[in-house]
Amino acid sequence: MLRALASLFFYARFYGQFSVAGLQRRRADWTPYNQDLSGQTWLITGASGGIGRAIALQAHERGATVLAAARNREKLDALRAEAGNSTRFEVLPVDFSLLADTRRFAAKLIARTSPVSVLVNNVGVLLNQYQRTEEGLESSLVSNLLSHYLLTETLVEADAIESGGVVINMSSGGMYGAALDLKALTRDAADYDGMAAYAQHKRAQVVLTHYWNQRWQGRPKVHVMHPGWVDTEGVQTSLPWFRATLQRRLRTAAQAADTALWLGSTRPAPAAEGIWLDRVLDDEHVFGFTRKPAASADDLVEFLRAHAQAA
Repeated sequence: MLRALASLFFYARFYGQFSVAGLQRRRADWTPYNQDLSGQTWLITGASGGIGRAIALQAHERGATVLAAARNREKLDALRAEAGNSTRFEVLPVDFSLLADTRRFAAKLIARTSPVSVLVNNVGVLLNQYQRTEEGLESSLVSNLLSHYLLTETLVEADAIESGGVVINMSSGGMYGAALDLKALTRDAADYDGMAAYAQHKRAQVVLTHYWNQRWQGRPKVHVMHPGWVDTEGVQTSLPWFRATLQRRLRTAAQAADTALWLGSTRPAPAAEGIWLDRVLDDEHVFGFTRKPAASADDLVEFLRAHAQAA
């Protein structure tokens, strides 16, 4: 009962911002910008569907060379066909739920002659049931966080991302309900709560973004955003009750892709705090308890480093 009431309060609190109504309100203040991405290389993870697919197609339409990475080869081939089988649209099969595969993928990218201009860490999943990978790790933790960390760190250290490039981390509005807690990142099957785990992963992305900006000093720039409430296949599968309730007020994937495209094009200076939504940098804390995490950014990075090295 308490969980249901808390969820009702959360959704009521953010409805005006995260639904399509919030987008429509903020869009009135947008100004034109140069959308020409010619000469740029965009790497999008989780590109076979939803928001990643929309980013990949729109970046290609604007002139970018697109590297679309995802697990499902059939969906990737369909995506490339939709892009007209363009020579500027390359599909790269990789399983981001496995660190070994992520590591191999990063090595292949490093071997390429041209660096990445924009990396969009978009791949993510909300699982309602605990799943352990063959590497012994909880699957959503790897897909949503560990693979992002490993891929980004590896590419930056190898100068495979342009020094003036951009990394965009796709978080979620669900992170507003979570204060960083490393113990919550490692629940076993008996204590697993998919929504709580997802919120923790997405809060961790915000913390990691600010850590990277402090460490790399804008070379590359790192931004974290969330897309609002979006009608994607993942929402249909993982949150059917949510979609049934709010379907007419959810954003499309194309609408959700806008801020990532804007960030990659305009490349604003990184901020010490905050999360982007609809081209606006919002406060990353709404509830006071999230300002008092159980772990620091350094704790998080040590956790990620240890788990990435162990697999």
